[in-house]
Amino acid sequence: MDFTAHVITIDQVGKRFDGKSTLALDGVSATITPGEFVAVIGRSGAGKTTLLRCLAGATTPSAGHIWIGGFDLGSLRGRALRAHRARVGMIYQQFNLVRRLRVLDNVLVGRLPHLRGWRRGAATLRAFGVEERACALRCLDHVGLLDRAWQRADTLSGGEQQRVAIARLLAQDARVVLADEPVASLDVANGRLVMETLRRIARGAGLTVVATLHHVDYARRYADRVLGLKDGRLLFDGPPSELTDASLFEIFGVLPGELPDDAPLLAAS
Repeated sequence: MDFTAHVITIDQVGKRFDGKSTLALDGVSATITPGEFVAVIGRSGAGKTTLLRCLAGATTPSAGHIWIGGFDLGSLRGRALRAHRARVGMIYQQFNLVRRLRVLDNVLVGRLPHLRGWRRGAATLRAFGVEERACALRCLDHVGLLDRAWQRADTLSGGEQQRVAIARLLAQDARVVLADEPVASLDVANGRLVMETLRRIARGAGLTVVATLHHVDYARRYADRVLGLKDGRLLFDGPPSELTDASLFEIFGVLPGELPDDAPLLAAS
């Protein structure tokens, strides 16, 4: 796949779930370039998570097309689909680590898509080679957790566990990172550290990051660009500097001062 061109092109994407009378996504279009950090905001039910699931290939749009690396996502099959899944990684609110395993072993899981034949079978027994282990250690160093490599994942704080999940994606060699409310379960200090890590890998490693965010302040502080969804429609697409009070009122239906820090209307859709 060509990840040097426009990484993601979303063209009039719509999604209707069976038994639902309303559209989860309604004619959404956007083009996201390499190394861009895009925040997706909106009320609960706005379509944020549905959009991420479409980008990940976990949900098929009912209308429109998504191109990633120059390929129509809906047409990918077999080896091409596996290559897409290796290049597009997901970060979740609850980290998705194997808590009883060491940090290093969790990061090594990201190398599995790149192993073939007997080596992949051996890797499932934690018999990774020297090259894979060196790669995982470099990725941990990149997120500031090299000194935690030999600890069990369940001994880390929530923010550290989320950074391990980011290191796993780096080991996976993902070029697109989709983050679904990555800091919603973290305190402010850990949330900022995770957001800073995501921004750093976007700018330093040239990865494209698309993140749904619980707090508008995070979108304004860390994102290069903001997409605002309401009822499945894209109402705002621009830099954080253009996210005015009027824009926020259009997206959320309330003024910024009426959005508490833990506002449920900013929860994942």
